Amino acid sequence: QVQLVESGGGLVQPGGSLRLSCAASGITFSMYTMGWSRQAPGKQRELVAVISSGNSTDYADSVKGRFTISRGYAENTMYLQMNNLKPEDTAVYYCNAKWRGLGYWGQGTQVTVSS
Repeated sequence: QVQLVESGGGLVQPGGSLRLSCAASGITFSMYTMGWSRQAPGKQRELVAVISSGNSTDYADSVKGRFTISRGYAENTMYLQMNNLKPEDTAVYYCNAKWRGLGYWGQGTQVTVSS
């Protein structure tokens, strides 16, 4: 059974930082392209960052220079370090895993940026 479990969300003030984690099980983690997406109320889900099996990364323009995606192969976990958070970063953040025609999603973790 495939599971992607996000953690690390919460309430933070503008300018603050959070680190999200996505623990993966039931997949060969090293083979999968992993990514973070987010969905704000009333908006479509958008891709935030992606990291390939070879550790190549890509980011949405809105988070470049502020967010860093990484993965730990030994612990089968992906991370998203989020710095200099802004109110517009408020959303539910979802972890996803893709390999060929297979794709899986986590249940999401809420990030709220507010003073």
